[in-house]
Amino acid sequence: MILQLYLAKRFTFAFLGVWGAFFVVNGLLDMVEQLRRFGGSDSSLSEVIILSALNMPGVMYQLLPLVLILSTILCFLSLSRNSELVIIRASGKSTARMLFAPVMATILISLLAVAVLNPIVAATSRAYESKTTALSEEASTLAISEDGLWLRQGGEAQTVIRAQSSNLDGTLLGSVTFLQSSPTSGVTERIEAEKAELIDGAWRMSGVKIWQLVDSTNPEKTALTLPSYEIPSTLTADEIRDSFGEPSSISIWDLPAFIENLRLAGFAARRHLVWFHSELSQPIMFLTMVILGAAFSMRFQRGGGTTFRVMTAILLGFAFYFIRNFSMLLGESGQIPSILSAWAPPLAGLAFALAILLQLEDG
Repeated sequence: MILQLYLAKRFTFAFLGVWGAFFVVNGLLDMVEQLRRFGGSDSSLSEVIILSALNMPGVMYQLLPLVLILSTILCFLSLSRNSELVIIRASGKSTARMLFAPVMATILISLLAVAVLNPIVAATSRAYESKTTALSEEASTLAISEDGLWLRQGGEAQTVIRAQSSNLDGTLLGSVTFLQSSPTSGVTERIEAEKAELIDGAWRMSGVKIWQLVDSTNPEKTALTLPSYEIPSTLTADEIRDSFGEPSSISIWDLPAFIENLRLAGFAARRHLVWFHSELSQPIMFLTMVILGAAFSMRFQRGGGTTFRVMTAILLGFAFYFIRNFSMLLGESGQIPSILSAWAPPLAGLAFALAILLQLEDG
């Protein structure tokens, strides 16, 4: 037990050291990027620092696999350099016994990352998007809620759109309500339609009823019923799709309800479903990185080839990371099932890392 606690402490210190180094370097780089992006606007230095602070949790969360593999390599190379690995092996401890503490520490780190750090990243990502949107004077056009689909479009008159259902790209709405307003008069017109289709530069509606809400004590008395009607629109299908934002800006605890709301609104939730399962499979991915790093760094340094083994481990780690991202892209596009795209690469990577470990290690 004393040995396992010692190995866990060494691994944890290595993890915190690598994490801190990456945090400092990426924090400085991100600060420079935020200054380049918003330094010419009216934003102050304090606002730029806040933007960088809000962006850093998401950046560090993405770097966790790389941090873990480097931490493992650093930990075992340090043990080997001090001949501690020789002593541990001479005492009859197997590779599995030496890996028990780092694996347990990795499982704890991964659970904290998914359950605690993920919601923090989601909250900071939303705050970061909100602040960057305010500074760049852009606005999100769409929101999904239990009440249906909500859109907003600008122009000469601001228009809020609410629909009970929609097609996959938000260009065909059902049971839709348009509320048009002006800066001086407030809400001036309400339009309800059975269907509304986004065409080039306009919404084309059918089964329409229009209420004029300005200078009318009884809007129902002056209401118009029309078979079809069109109003100008500045929205495009691409803008509506992009308005969903990144799945990473939604906490893993809120993702199931959000995915269900997307489905009820008629949108494809494949992208968010892939992200949800990829977050659930993060512990397996982290274990893959740790075992892969250990397989190439637990050998004696006296025989040489340490640099080659370390570079091989890092390159394999990058390869698994990109394979996983590529698989997620295939899942988001519908080429392969969503669950398979998220779970297959980590499981295959873990099997491959264990195979390498068993091949390179004797006991």
